[in-house]
Amino acid sequence: MKTIDELLAEGVAGKRVFVRADLNVPLAEGRITDDGRIRAVLPTLKALVAANAKVVVASHLGRPKGAPDPEFSLLPAAERLGELLGAPVAFAQDTVGAAAHDAVNGLQPGQVAVIENLRFNAGETAKDDAERAAFADQLAALADVYVGDGFGAVHRKHASVFDLPARLPHYAGYLIATEVGVLKKLTEDVKRPYTVVLGGAKVSDKLAVIDQLLGKADRLLIGGGMAYTFLKAKGHEVGISLLQEDQIPVVQEYMKRAEETGVELVLPVDVLVSKDFPDLKTKAPATFQTVDADKIPADQEGLDIGPKSRELFASKITDAETVFWNGPVGVAEHPDYAGGTTAVAQALLDSKGFTVVGGGDSAAAVRNLGFDESKFGHISTGGGASLEYLEGKTLPGLAALED
Repeated sequence: MKTIDELLAEGVAGKRVFVRADLNVPLAEGRITDDGRIRAVLPTLKALVAANAKVVVASHLGRPKGAPDPEFSLLPAAERLGELLGAPVAFAQDTVGAAAHDAVNGLQPGQVAVIENLRFNAGETAKDDAERAAFADQLAALADVYVGDGFGAVHRKHASVFDLPARLPHYAGYLIATEVGVLKKLTEDVKRPYTVVLGGAKVSDKLAVIDQLLGKADRLLIGGGMAYTFLKAKGHEVGISLLQEDQIPVVQEYMKRAEETGVELVLPVDVLVSKDFPDLKTKAPATFQTVDADKIPADQEGLDIGPKSRELFASKITDAETVFWNGPVGVAEHPDYAGGTTAVAQALLDSKGFTVVGGGDSAAAVRNLGFDESKFGHISTGGGASLEYLEGKTLPGLAALED
């Protein structure tokens, strides 16, 4: 995989460099609520600007239906990018049409343009190879060189991620190079003890990675909504907690494998429960109680790990040499149920080992809870991509850069 440093050494002054970034930021009423993914691509963009390239930035945002939709416009991201770069950023109101060509043709060396949401064109996400290829051809007409730096999308076989690199000289940006280097530390020469913390809503989303980690991690800590399927698999009452009953046999098999292979599988020992799910818009105070994990009332729902579980999880994290965390361990969007996730984040900070926050909701939680990002070993920009890498899957966007 060639890197951007090799591209810069070759010289890019005056060349049109297409940067596939990940500007898929969360929006609320048209305003960006977390600009972490925009900031993550800045080192690559700043290097290209300093080298006098004509930089064309492209990304998706949300899940539009293959046609323009104002709700998913990249304009707010483009405006924020300009603020962070400290220079005007041109914005094209289409992807490969007249506006995109005008914006690119108007670039001077050292300037940046952002084209509109790639998913406004059905060819970006098409299952049909020919349709994707046709869109990739149109994108290739906008550039001389391709730089892949949208790690959050490399697990997608999309035109701008998989097909376009084959049509242009291609290089990995700084973000992708960093992400891959970190993931190798989690899968190859791992320092032990190796603790993995998995949270989030659905156990089915994490089964494949659990399957892989049972042969690699020393400890698996399970929290979030997925923990209740594990507790049910142990025969405990889980009330009206989030439960995937059809996954219980698989979970029981994994619990058996963990015992046989010496992997320590740690579940919550107490939880915060309530009859009512909290209001995440108003953040109104919630009514809850703390109960042992095997004594959840039949009419109540588990919404966070309890104080004893927080201490237990922290003890399994702070003495680890390597820690990977993916997924909040409670409903962290509400202050009354953010305590468990806060405790996990703090334990990562207290650990002397190499700590990785695995993207997605856990990365957003770290920022929203006010933690200093620079204190963690690495905060990934791609939760799904990170998990699929750990599952041992071939990621299309990385494979395309390696050719």
